[in-house]
Amino acid sequence: MNYRAKLFGWRDPYDLSGTDALFVDAIRENVFFHYQHCLEYRKILTREGVSPEQLQGIDDLRQLPVLPTLYFKRHTLFSIPERRMVLRSTSSGTSGAMSRVGWEWQDCAHALRMVLRIVRRHGLLSLTPVNYLVLGYQPHRSNQTAISKTAFGFTFFAPGIRRAYALRYQGGGYILDLDGLKKALLRYSRQPFPVRTMGFPAYTYFFLRELQKEGVRLKLHPESRVCMGGGWKQFYAEKIEKEELYALAEEVLGIPESRCHEFFGAVEHPVLYADCRRHHFHIPIYARVMIRDVKTLQPLPMGETGLVNLLTPLVRGVPLTSVMTDDLGILHPASSCGCGCPSPWLEIIGRVGLRGITTCAAGAAELLRGAK
Repeated sequence: MNYRAKLFGWRDPYDLSGTDALFVDAIRENVFFHYQHCLEYRKILTREGVSPEQLQGIDDLRQLPVLPTLYFKRHTLFSIPERRMVLRSTSSGTSGAMSRVGWEWQDCAHALRMVLRIVRRHGLLSLTPVNYLVLGYQPHRSNQTAISKTAFGFTFFAPGIRRAYALRYQGGGYILDLDGLKKALLRYSRQPFPVRTMGFPAYTYFFLRELQKEGVRLKLHPESRVCMGGGWKQFYAEKIEKEELYALAEEVLGIPESRCHEFFGAVEHPVLYADCRRHHFHIPIYARVMIRDVKTLQPLPMGETGLVNLLTPLVRGVPLTSVMTDDLGILHPASSCGCGCPSPWLEIIGRVGLRGITTCAAGAAELLRGAK
């Protein structure tokens, strides 16, 4: 049975309790596929004494080998031939290396169903035409980064009139065009259509701060939105509180906090997390999250800080079933939010960095030596 299809076809995207058994079935199905088709992943499972048949309950998922995202940046693991990949994407490469992920057509179809359910749930789908400001890369066939593909995909949540990009492709490379972006914003502000922005929180903050310094004060269409995704990356030193960022958006663009949205995800874990009205990332049914001790890698209870371990059965092109990011996070119970969503929520509090990953994930690195 295709458990993955049933999971990604589930009506309520936050019904974790109702999908626990189905999620385990889908994970077991996914692990078995990678076991059959990826020799390196099979070696890892065998080394750890894990077989797909052992995964019978939600607690059994902690037995799965956890692959650090750093491993995907240094090694290529494919479970399908490259000729069958209908989509390829890479991480942004801010650490100097990039993860490579390949998708088959069914992966893409399930991902599309997921995205549509999530954005519909959060009221982001609209038939009203909008103008887009993308604080990122203009699409080009030479750019395979997931963030550029995601940002472009975002511009289809509502019909796009025009799209302006901070980084334009010109003469065989990208150029930063902030002046062009500012002119586009001012032009959009005089039109009777909403404006939607999309970009890293850091880029959004820097752009808004630049406009603030220049004395720009706009009152955009009331259906306008500020949207962000991808975290602060290498700009964690400049990170500000969300409340300060949203206040800046209202001061400069006239967009209230209620129309500011943030998303979370990674090329190694391509599940869409959208913040609720209290700006918390509730876990959707397409994933489960564990927080692991930075020294022992053992799962921690809710409320404790550790490395973020993300699980999903979404992709068959690459064994992304259980990955560990370089983020430190806390998993909170649903009741601590107050928005009414029944799913626990994930708080990202920082990054451990390359040196920290090497230290904290020593156990994971050791088990991966058998796959080289």
